[in-house]
Amino acid sequence: MILVKEKDPMGRAIADFQKNGVAGRLRVFSPQFEEDEIPVETLFREWDEMPAIEQKALQMAEGRILDVGAGAGCHALVLQDMKKEVEAIDISPLSVETMQERGVEHAMLKDFFDIKGEKYDTILMLMNGSGIIGSVDRLPDFFAHLDALLNEGGRLIMDSSDIRYVFEEDDGSFAINLDDSYYGELEYQMQYKRVKGNPFPWLYIDFATLQGYAEEAGYEAEMVAEGEHYDYLTCITKSKNR
Repeated sequence: MILVKEKDPMGRAIADFQKNGVAGRLRVFSPQFEEDEIPVETLFREWDEMPAIEQKALQMAEGRILDVGAGAGCHALVLQDMKKEVEAIDISPLSVETMQERGVEHAMLKDFFDIKGEKYDTILMLMNGSGIIGSVDRLPDFFAHLDALLNEGGRLIMDSSDIRYVFEEDDGSFAINLDDSYYGELEYQMQYKRVKGNPFPWLYIDFATLQGYAEEAGYEAEMVAEGEHYDYLTCITKSKNR
């Protein structure tokens, strides 16, 4: 779903930072957690400011690359500097305009789930890329969509986080209601100044669960790297036995 500018708080924040070098508070609300904030300047970070997981992902990306949810284009710009072929997409019109201003050569206003008739060697989904999947129940459809987009031998390079730690008790146990929905399924809403977006689902997924769904869909998921904050990078490829 493509956003409209009047409901695009992150895009507005990105555009402000691009124009002025500063931006106001990009606020994040969730029924599950207290109000949070995204530092807008982090969306403009350069190579030496990126965490090791992101640097590893960019080094691994090969062939025709699709950068999904590209935001201000920081990853696409690094890939261009590496002389790699990259297309950057986002559902935020203001973000896409900013990417174009910043020199991203192939920045397009597209919803990943609406892409048809294209083939890629690497699909890159970073900054908790699993988020756009929305829920565990959508994973089978997500992998089916990958089938349509990946070339033979192609792969998905994606990061996520296991937020189980949020529910950890003092004794080391986890206060997770197994009868409830998966603990990594959250709902978010963003606001920047007077621009407030619509609520949207967001998925954090532990590696074991993701790996299980990948295998059921005929893929192999490899844990490539682990970060310092329960985050990880995975490389997912079609199984050779498929």
